[in-house]
Amino acid sequence: MNKNKYMLGVDIGTTSTKAILYCNSGEIILEENNGYELHTPDNNTAELDPDDIFQAVIMSIGNIMSISKINPKDLTFISFSSAMHSVIAMDDNDKPITRCITWADNRSSKWANKIKDELDGHNIYLRTGTPIHPMSPLSKITWLENDMLSIAKKTKKYIGIKEYIFLMLFNKYIVDYSIASCMGMLNLKTLTWDEAALKVANINENKLSQIVPTTEVITGCNRQFLDKLGILPSTQFVIGASDGVLSNLGLNAVKEGEIAITIGTSGAIRTTDSEPKVDLEERIFCYALTEKHWIIGGPVNNGGVVLNWLKDLLYTDDINLSRNSELNPYKELTKIASTVRPGANGLLFHPFLAGERAPLWNANVRGSFFGLTLHHEKKHLIRAVLEGVIFNLYSVYEALSEVIDVSSTSIKASGGFVQSELWRQILSDMFDLDVIVPENRESSCLGACLLGLYALNKIESLDISKDIIGANKYTPNQSNVAEYRKLIPIFKSVSKVLEFEYDKIADYQASLK
Repeated sequence: MNKNKYMLGVDIGTTSTKAILYCNSGEIILEENNGYELHTPDNNTAELDPDDIFQAVIMSIGNIMSISKINPKDLTFISFSSAMHSVIAMDDNDKPITRCITWADNRSSKWANKIKDELDGHNIYLRTGTPIHPMSPLSKITWLENDMLSIAKKTKKYIGIKEYIFLMLFNKYIVDYSIASCMGMLNLKTLTWDEAALKVANINENKLSQIVPTTEVITGCNRQFLDKLGILPSTQFVIGASDGVLSNLGLNAVKEGEIAITIGTSGAIRTTDSEPKVDLEERIFCYALTEKHWIIGGPVNNGGVVLNWLKDLLYTDDINLSRNSELNPYKELTKIASTVRPGANGLLFHPFLAGERAPLWNANVRGSFFGLTLHHEKKHLIRAVLEGVIFNLYSVYEALSEVIDVSSTSIKASGGFVQSELWRQILSDMFDLDVIVPENRESSCLGACLLGLYALNKIESLDISKDIIGANKYTPNQSNVAEYRKLIPIFKSVSKVLEFEYDKIADYQASLK
């Protein structure tokens, strides 16, 4: 590639859309971020306005092009990353009937349970690689088709947010293998819609988009948007993949057995294999990066959101948290936690404040402190909360290790949590592995661009990002490792023992509304 050529990665997230302009060497030229409101009128609903997201995409690309002042001829391509598991019902006029129902929406819980218990959910999972859960489009569409008949009758297509963006830009209903593979309706072996899953959802394949590779390249953007985008009609768009699998690519964790962990509001642990793999106990997912690269792992609901809850709960003068800073409160909390020995003096925190996906896949699990005594102080609670998030991720790691050979000696880490030195060290100690933190934390945008280079035959292999990103390394403290090895079995046992009690307390809480 010419020195003056550029590539643009766009990551469509649950709270904002990010766009990053890179030069051909991988150096960041400019970043742009535009947010939107997540509508949560009750505990079960989590929706976005599709047009708010589309405008954020247009603004993010347009501002990058305008501010950078690069020649549009020098923009080689735009490649996309997107959040998973969203559903929008579209009518015959290609207009949204619903908002964008996000992964965090739990209104299909009843149908998720019914699919799992009565409608051959286990075998559907084994074929599709998506655990049966309210997050999945399979559960959401089944709910809409059965309980929201006024919507179902008007629906021409069920699509996700990236499909909506490409529909607006190109007038095409297309979905990439990656997004399709996390819908719970794609047969991973045939890469076609799974007939049994469609039957459960009460739809046929005509109600879903055409499936294309993640390397699909499209040109001819609708002219009405060209000026706002600041691009040429010939600009190449790469459809890209989901944010999770692209994060692995951006972190250079695409060799078999390499591990990546991301903790933002939620979190995930993922590894890579050359073919799809599933878990007989249904604890992990399997999603496509390309036809030859499969990302296998588990997502958790409770990442940074737990620390945010703690910050709000303990926002007192004696902790001296600044109301004028978004950073200081978190820094102060981790500073306090660092004064406590690993294991928080025998206090464990189960961080299930928002239900949980992997490894429990139960929307009814609830958070709790275990081992609390009169000797525990506020500082122990803070340390236990930070450790609880990592304990749960380690539980997913153990499930993952039973399915695939996880041979890595290090973890590639990204997300907001990497800003905390203490959290990075806890991760290293808990896993007894080195933690590698890249200088470029927006791994999904970088992954989208690497996939774009691969799609356009600019690189021969996806294993290239080591030449593009720098990194910092953290090593485990063996005395801390020993403490965590004593506590991990207790953490896991408590959550298993409380399986039925979680359902009972969730039912009680629901009765209070």
